[in-house]
Amino acid sequence: MPAKERVGTVVSNKMEKTIVVAVESRYKSPIYSKVKLRTKRYLAHDEFNECNIGDQVLVQERRPYSRRKRWVLIKVINKESFSN
Repeated sequence: MPAKERVGTVVSNKMEKTIVVAVESRYKSPIYSKVKLRTKRYLAHDEFNECNIGDQVLVQERRPYSRRKRWVLIKVINKESFSN
């Protein structure tokens, strides 16, 4: 069975070697037949602290790194650039 992969947006990088990734998924409500948006946050291991807030990343499920951290950063898909 292959490991699960998710694409999401980095919402926090304040921890050492850890990022918080928000993954959005759309689903249809069984009662109202309306498309809704669900957001789930994952803690992912970022070995080289290369991610910034707003980056779009690919994370993959791996062995537990800590109590809540079970995902690892595979690659940065899109870097967020802030211009002043």
